[in-house]
Amino acid sequence: AHSIRLDPGNRFAFAPCLGSDLVAQYRFDEATGQLTANHPPAVMVGAGEGPRHFEFHPNGLWVYLLTELGSSIYAFTFDAALGTWAPFQQVSAVPAGYGGRKWGGDIHVGPSGKFLYASNRAHDSLVVFAINPTDGRLTLVEHVPSGGQTPRNFTLTADGKFLFVANQDEGNLVTFAVDTATGKLTKVTTL
Repeated sequence: AHSIRLDPGNRFAFAPCLGSDLVAQYRFDEATGQLTANHPPAVMVGAGEGPRHFEFHPNGLWVYLLTELGSSIYAFTFDAALGTWAPFQQVSAVPAGYGGRKWGGDIHVGPSGKFLYASNRAHDSLVVFAINPTDGRLTLVEHVPSGGQTPRNFTLTADGKFLFVANQDEGNLVTFAVDTATGKLTKVTTL
């Protein structure tokens, strides 16, 4: 397992298993902290993709998973009653024609729920997708250089107006202004 997180209702837990190409699905008992396998116990992704991190959409209907080894983003519907995911879309987090190493890093949905952001550690970039408000499908907006090498983690401010990315091998922190209408990023400062 690479990570584990609870659903917004605090009833189910999900663990992306990087080496097994699956996301384990559990029932969570808040009183005891116990996890039990859900039915089905896992949802699969493509062979060799390496599930890494995921984010729930603010509406609670969709989940977006970034893979580390495939640099793909999988979109799932979330059944809050059963605690299960069902895939409905897969997109690349790296530009078309990119032939280098694929190495997804981090993923976040903006607080408005209109845009999704992910980092590509080997491509040294951030990718922006618009989220269709009706069906949750992703449409590419842009790829932007991260302002350094190996953008491992990033975060958005609570109002969604700024994005901060930590470039691991560059040893810097870069601030981007977020256009709240388009989702596009503009570099502001580097520390």
